[in-house]
Amino acid sequence: MTTRICRQIGLAIAIGTLALGAHASEVTVSAAASLTNAFKEIAQNYQTQYPEAKVALNFGASGALLQQIAKGAPVDVFASADQETMDAAEKQGLVANADRRDFVKNALVLIVPVDSTLNIKRLDDLNQPTVKRIAIGNPASVPVGRYTQHALEAAKLWPALESKTIHTQNVRQSLDYVARGEVDSGFVYATDAAIMKDKVRIAMEVPLNVVISYPIAKLKASTNADEAKRFIAYVFLPQSQAILNKYGFQKP
Repeated sequence: MTTRICRQIGLAIAIGTLALGAHASEVTVSAAASLTNAFKEIAQNYQTQYPEAKVALNFGASGALLQQIAKGAPVDVFASADQETMDAAEKQGLVANADRRDFVKNALVLIVPVDSTLNIKRLDDLNQPTVKRIAIGNPASVPVGRYTQHALEAAKLWPALESKTIHTQNVRQSLDYVARGEVDSGFVYATDAAIMKDKVRIAMEVPLNVVISYPIAKLKASTNADEAKRFIAYVFLPQSQAILNKYGFQKP
């Protein structure tokens, strides 16, 4: 009887240990919406290489993701589409400066529906009466919106075009609006335009005097720090960088 009880206790301890081990291998990654396709593929490959690991992905506007993290969302890794949002995360004590690294860069483009008859070659062309609705990520929380506002202000066009803008919650919403023809044009990243070549076309690449670089970092509050570090290291491996490059991202 005593032997049987000892075996049952031992089995319970073993099961508990396995459960803890499985939990320790889970990593939650909050990433900018523009990383959706690439990170889904990278996460799948990661889980194939490390069968004991599980990657939970959460995509959205970088600013909205930061707000979730600041309110206590259980996130292990944060990948932002701009430095400003990661700077804010650092100032709030959510990430350490030593833990953040730039892993890709992108380009800002203006897109129109693939069957659009608009002839837009310069930002000034957005003043045309035929351009009535322009999709722009909300500059208050969406990095692509801030990049867009920066470009339009530099071209002295922001006040004149502001009444035409339709603010979106993230870059993928801007892409969808253009793809469905609900707006005449929209500002997105080159990588977003590339995944819908059958529905949108790039009218022009938008000139910027800042680099669109993406930082990634482990959260200080991560309960799975080792797994978070391993996932981040995996993003920098040649096979992961090749996936990012396939989707149009460039090396930082």
